[in-house]
This record gives sequence, structure tokens and C-alpha cells, in this order.
Amino acid sequence: ALPIYAMRDITATVDSLPLITGSVICKKAAESLSALVLDVKYGDAAFSKSLEHARELAQSLVALGNQMGMNTAALLTKMDCPIGQRIGNALEVIESLECLKGRGPTDLRELVTRTGGYLLWMCSKADTPEHGVEMIGRVLDDGSALKKFQAMLVAQGVELGTAQTLCTGNNDYFQVFRCAAHQEELKTLRAGTVEMVHAMPIAMLLLEMGAGRTRAGQSINHSVGAELMVTIGQYVAQDTPWIKIHHDFPCLLGDSQKLAIHEALVLGDRTPFTAPSRINEIITHQ
Repeated sequence: ALPIYAMRDITATVDSLPLITGSVICKKAAESLSALVLDVKYGDAAFSKSLEHARELAQSLVALGNQMGMNTAALLTKMDCPIGQRIGNALEVIESLECLKGRGPTDLRELVTRTGGYLLWMCSKADTPEHGVEMIGRVLDDGSALKKFQAMLVAQGVELGTAQTLCTGNNDYFQVFRCAAHQEELKTLRAGTVEMVHAMPIAMLLLEMGAGRTRAGQSINHSVGAELMVTIGQYVAQDTPWIKIHHDFPCLLGDSQKLAIHEALVLGDRTPFTAPSRINEIITHQ
């Protein structure tokens, strides 16, 4: 018998909204949740390429979730550029730990506090969604969220010393995670304001380097990744380092690989600006 996902692949039903809805919601319902907030992404690096498609999917998920007895809502969030500054398995874990320590990129923190804050409000733990955002921000800043995460690591079998290394102050994360053999920086080819960093060209190069699977059973190199050294809206001079690629290739990146990465960076001529929120709208049960 074919696995269900293989059947969906050969019958061209991977993109079926009803099947996606059932697949997502049945797992949540099995946990007997009282409330659920979903992050439905749209954009070049998301399953839903358009806001309209993401809204249709979110409405389907929210409707079924509520029919199953879960108070369900969905955030529609933009996913053209990478979330935060780090991309890749180990690097994204490191960035998550930075967020738990009250640090890290503002866009990641906004997603965490807004999603968590809305959930607290839906569970009647906060008076308003804004109050919920404040509550989540407070536990990130005072260390209590990090302390809880450390306890969760230990409860799931991580050695106490390892958990403490990850969750304490400014310890070197690469005491726990393997560091890639090479960290190669690329510099901007001209001056300008960062309008966009397209996620897909970076993701495809990292996939080629072993950060993901291209076939079943393939091993993953958790050390492969990238660090963005610029942010949306920032002005950069020519020859400014803008991305650092972590890889285990025996030699440096080739010209074609560098070109593919450089094409991800879009520079403009307008004055520096503050990047807009990734959250476009919130879908609730009607």
C-alpha cells in the first residue's frame, strides 16, 4: 500500500485545500486543544504564493477548527524574505534561543509575541490581544520562558549540562552544535537601500549544499546555513558584507553560486526605512 502522501503526489492532490485542511486540523484535534492560532504564510517562499490563496486556506482551516470544537484563528504573514537573520537547521535553532533570551531579530520577536499574545487572549489569559503581546514579551525578557524551555529539553532527554549550555547567558552555541568548515562572506556589488532579500535563491543554494533533502532517506547537514548581515530598509555602502554562507564544500563558492546569491539581494535608491510588519491580517471564526 502506498503512504498517503505518495498517493497525493501521484494523484496531483498535494495542493488540495480540503486535504490540507483535514491533514492540519486532525492533528490539532487529536491533542484536545481548546484554542489554536495558525500562522499561514504567503509569498515567494511559501506554499501559498498569493495573499488570496493564503486567505482561502486560512478560512478553511479556521472554519474546520471551530467546527471541531477548537477556538481557532489564523495569522496571514508575508514570506518573501527570510524570517530573522539566520537560515538553516542549527542556525535557526540558535536564533530561536536568542529570541528566548530576549534578544534576536525584531521580526521574529513580533511573530512570537503576536501569535502567543493572541492565543493567550483566546484562552482568556489576557484581557486583549495587546495585553497578551505584553505578557509574552515580559516572559521573554525576564528569562522565565527560557527557563521553561530548558526544563522541556531535559524532560525530552537532553542532558542537563547540554541544556544549560544552550540556555545560559552568552555561551558559545557551537560547544553543542557542529560548526561548518567554512564561513564565507559575500559583499554588496553596489550601494543602496535594502528593498528585499529573496528567500528562495538562498534556500535553493543551501539545499544544494545539504541543508535539506532532495530524495527520501538523504542525510541532512545541520551545519549548513546562512546569516544575513543586513536588514530590510537599511542603507549599505558598496563592498559591505551582507551575507555569510556556512558550508562544508572543500573549496570556496563558485562564480555561479555567488551570482545566484547576489540576485537575492535587491537594492534601491530611496532613503532608509523601517520594514513593515509581516502580519497582514488575522482570520477569525465568523
